[in-house]
Amino acid sequence: MPERSDVHYFGAGPAPLPSAVLERASQALLNYKGQGVGICEISHRSADANEILADAKAALTSLLDIPEDYEILFLQGGGSGEFSAVVYNLVGVWVEKRRAQAEKDLSASTDAKGEALEQKIFERVQREVKEELRLDYLVTGSWSLKASQEASRLIGAEYVNVAVDSRKANNGKFGVIPSESDWKPTPGNKAAFTYFCDNETVDGVEFPQFPKSLEGADAPWVVADMSSNFISRKVDVSKYSVIFGGAQKNVGNAGITIVIVKKSLLPPASPQAAPELLRRLNLPIGPIVFDWPTIAKNNSLYNTLPIFDVWIAGQVMSDLVSTYGAKKIAGQGEISAEKANIIYGTLEQYPNVYKVVPDKTVRSRMNICFRVNGGDEEKEKTFLAGAQKIGLLGLKGHRSVGGIRASNYNAVSLDGAKKLVTYLETYATGA
Repeated sequence: MPERSDVHYFGAGPAPLPSAVLERASQALLNYKGQGVGICEISHRSADANEILADAKAALTSLLDIPEDYEILFLQGGGSGEFSAVVYNLVGVWVEKRRAQAEKDLSASTDAKGEALEQKIFERVQREVKEELRLDYLVTGSWSLKASQEASRLIGAEYVNVAVDSRKANNGKFGVIPSESDWKPTPGNKAAFTYFCDNETVDGVEFPQFPKSLEGADAPWVVADMSSNFISRKVDVSKYSVIFGGAQKNVGNAGITIVIVKKSLLPPASPQAAPELLRRLNLPIGPIVFDWPTIAKNNSLYNTLPIFDVWIAGQVMSDLVSTYGAKKIAGQGEISAEKANIIYGTLEQYPNVYKVVPDKTVRSRMNICFRVNGGDEEKEKTFLAGAQKIGLLGLKGHRSVGGIRASNYNAVSLDGAKKLVTYLETYATGA
């Protein structure tokens, strides 16, 4: 039986965790802080739980330099849950802003009062929803596609604008991000929000930088799914309205989703508090456990939060803070880039054996997708079997696309990347 130190795991998620964190976790599971009770047994309402939440928030704030006008939330439901939550919350905020503006305008310009005024307000908002409510999605891979499909399912396809579908620029397959000049956003940047997946886990595509067309005061709210490249490089949080990610790639184990959201999108009057208007407008009313204002008001403890999962994430992030000091997450970004560069560099040395799937301009640092021997399935099985024999695990590509995928998450060591490089060379040369 191999020891943990003999294995390098490149699975796409759940992904590897730092051994030091797991060693501390084994003790915490049995006896947390010498109390004779394991961490999974403590109350989520306890002082210990609140301390765990505070520590995790502080570490994340330090790593990413999160501005004070943002809130950090811990929820359940994964990234797929947030596909829905984004729609529920931001459409609700958009409608409330339109309702408030209509009330202000019509109160000043009409003699109508009471029910007559309310009806005029409703009719104006109803017209604006029909004519102006649009959600822009940048579809660059499997996950952004699923997010756009969920939005269409929840509110209707007539409200969803696929501003780019990268398959149309790549013979029906994902693997590129078209130039921003080719995108077709809602005219006048009038979308309620623009949604993109910063790193597509299945397809190995990553945005190299924040889209320039989404910068500026006139830009719509920007939502980014960072599930598979969260805390792997420096990002300017102030450019986003919402960032979310499942923990099970770079941050921790499966069970929690982290949301970073502008406090201005957490109004005191949540859309949940005025469901009648949304019902009359035939717009969805989300479950209370996905309602960001409710979660924020309750310090992420509206319902029973898996505190052990938050503790793991906090330990991982705190260790990064300690490791990289003043560099913060940029220090991890350097290591992530170094690992990706040596793997891609080796693949490129043997073009007759390996073919990297995505275009070079958008290759993911996190999910390195390639084919072996022209995509010959039997030879790829041989490649995977050889890798497994020497402790290189989790390299099989996603079932929807096949091939090979080396997920280069934070807990994959530089030594692990180098061992993979050696195997790539050995397989290619037959040595």
